[in-house]
Amino acid sequence: MDVNLLRILVTIVSFILFVGIVVWAWRKRNSKDFKEAAKLPFDED
Repeated sequence: MDVNLLRILVTIVSFILFVGIVVWAWRKRNSKDFKEAAKLPFDED
C-alpha cells in the first residue's frame, strides 16, 4: 500500500465523519437537547 493512497483514504474517511457530525448536530430532533445544554451554565441551584 502506497503512503499516498493511505493519505487519500484517511482524508476521505475524515471528511465523511465530519459531514456525519454536521448532519447529526443540525437535525431537528437534537435541537431540544442542545438548547437545554446551552442553558446549563446559567442555571442556579
